[in-house]
Amino acid sequence: MASIVRIEPKDFFRDLPDALSKVLNTKLANKVLKDVGLVIALFDIIEIGESHVMAGDGASHTKVTFRVLVFRPFIEEVLTGRVKSSTKEGLTLNLGFFDDIFLPASHLQHPCRFDESDQVWVWEYPTEDGDHHDLFMDKDEEIRFRVTSESFVDTSPSAPDAKGMDGKAVIEEESKIPYQLQASINEPGLGLLSWWNS
Repeated sequence: MASIVRIEPKDFFRDLPDALSKVLNTKLANKVLKDVGLVIALFDIIEIGESHVMAGDGASHTKVTFRVLVFRPFIEEVLTGRVKSSTKEGLTLNLGFFDDIFLPASHLQHPCRFDESDQVWVWEYPTEDGDHHDLFMDKDEEIRFRVTSESFVDTSPSAPDAKGMDGKAVIEEESKIPYQLQASINEPGLGLLSWWNS
């Protein structure tokens, strides 16, 4: 990636690479870049251009080429996380640093049902005698899943709709998820680790 990095005068005492690293990490770490992924941290700086001070601004502006460490799993990659929550629509999973992973009910082991009283999904594992054994997908249990798709949503601010009542702008507050993964556990070896390790 390349960017022009602005360094405040208060950071002029630092070595230039250290000051650039600090600004880039503050600007990019834990942010989603559309069609790139979740930036974890600055990896390294490849090239530092000349620094310039603009008229009326005491800060320096330096063109920098750098690489970042990004979380973006491959489609069909198998990951291990934890169950964050359950609803009738499916499960939300968590990796510790990333929790926008949705496991729809249609991608669970079959047959399964949603237990209303405990608010958890239950895999009705068939036994040899024709009956079934209930395997609960409790919160915070470790789960192995396959990534089936990803979606990026542009969350940059947009102009408010000026058609509000009394000429006032109406702004709809939507909770947009900038980067979300969709997962599946509907195959042998996937699901709660306790199912396959015991």
